Amino acid sequence: MKNLLISLIVSAGLVSFAHAGDAEAGKAKSATCAACHGADGNSMAPTFPKIAGQGERYLIKQIKDIRDGNRPAPAMAPFVTGLSDEDVADLAAYFTAQTPTSGGAKEELVKLGESIYRGGIASKNVPACIACHGAAGEGVDLAGFPRLAGQHDAYTATQLHAFSNNLRTNDGDSKMMRDIAYRLHEKEIEAVASYIQGLR
Repeated sequence: MKNLLISLIVSAGLVSFAHAGDAEAGKAKSATCAACHGADGNSMAPTFPKIAGQGERYLIKQIKDIRDGNRPAPAMAPFVTGLSDEDVADLAAYFTAQTPTSGGAKEELVKLGESIYRGGIASKNVPACIACHGAAGEGVDLAGFPRLAGQHDAYTATQLHAFSNNLRTNDGDSKMMRDIAYRLHEKEIEAVASYIQGLR
């Protein structure tokens, strides 16, 4: 039994290494990504996410989900449809290695946004964002929880609305983000999205 377990762990490790992305190859493949996400993954348009410094595991999952039809993203679909798993891994490796830029929060929303991000909303059973996304919004790559720090507030708010309205469903069987977003009202979404944009 012990040998079987060791064999499975080693096999899983080998599979993981076999699909490790090549950042240099990803850079060469990233030209079409630049129009929306910026050459280094720091999108200037608030409707397109910053992906520089994003967790590799998270990027791979999102690109594959869009490619395979598990996450609706009409603007992205034409660009990822023909990508192989190797292409996806290479792109993820490249963008993960880039340095993310930061933004700023709206001063009038900081208090509410910080309260939600750091403490949740107990009366609504909304957990603190910090639990999965880290104190500085750095995310937890091993768990597949995304980096949020510096993300455009407009993009974050759009994704929270998509989760809330069941338009984005690739958060797993637990429906974690759908359940959380559904409990937030408009002002709370605006405040936490703004606070996230200001995280460094």
